[in-house]
Amino acid sequence: MTGAALLGPAEIRQIAARLGVRPAKRLGQNFVIDPGTIRRIVGLAGLTGDDVVVEVGPGLGSLTLGLLSAARRVVAVEVDPVLAAELPVTAAERAPGLASRLEVINADALAIGNLPGDPPTALVANLPYNVAVPVLLHLIEVLPSVRSALVMVQAEVADRMCAPPGSRTYGVPSVKLAWYGTARRAGNVSRSVFWPVPNVDSALVAFTRRAAARGGGLAGRTEVFAVVDAAFAQRRKTLRAALASWAGSAERAGRVLTAAGVDPALRGEAIGVEDYIRIAEAASQAATIIES
Repeated sequence: MTGAALLGPAEIRQIAARLGVRPAKRLGQNFVIDPGTIRRIVGLAGLTGDDVVVEVGPGLGSLTLGLLSAARRVVAVEVDPVLAAELPVTAAERAPGLASRLEVINADALAIGNLPGDPPTALVANLPYNVAVPVLLHLIEVLPSVRSALVMVQAEVADRMCAPPGSRTYGVPSVKLAWYGTARRAGNVSRSVFWPVPNVDSALVAFTRRAAARGGGLAGRTEVFAVVDAAFAQRRKTLRAALASWAGSAERAGRVLTAAGVDPALRGEAIGVEDYIRIAEAASQAATIIES
């Protein structure tokens, strides 16, 4: 079976002109116009012929065509109805032998609860930069069959996603992604491969889900994420002070932190996801004792 004919700058602009489409800043749209970058992303994703891939924000189809050549099925989630309607046309023209592998969903990725067909195994996307973190966290949560992801995001967002405890860029995205698995920088992407050329640098982030899902204790994702949000809402304060509203008082926050084996004088940026889990568990344990 022949592969897809990837889109270059001229083809991208021709399709956009025919549709009357200009990349929308409010949707975070920057279209990749370099076939070499597409091949690089697909290669780094490590896909096999058995994979079912979710792509978010396919736009004019640059990455979609590359994914069709590497995966068994591609489910493309596109919020723009004009682009969603055009994507199957592009696939049929540029990859006629592979077009049947494509399914397009015209929807907001943040509203997706499940997808039709076989469960997806991978997420590969040039994520809209203005919603990259919430989209990634949402899809990892609602699509537990996704074992890995390779996403292109703004470089500084990539730094936050992959940051370890104690680093300057460590924050809420770092901890929440660590709840699900491990994230690492997989490379940088030149501004010149996009149309329009963005005024920010871009990077690739590779994510691998943990082999075993967390949970089973007194505190689950909701409880742990509540602690994370509270700790970083006032990140320059000590945990005892930052968690005062969450716990009910600074005194109670101190007791919970001590019970969890976490120094109340530390700041939220100094501890990892396992510490946050222990804090949430200690709070749940204390609440259970009080109720009983």
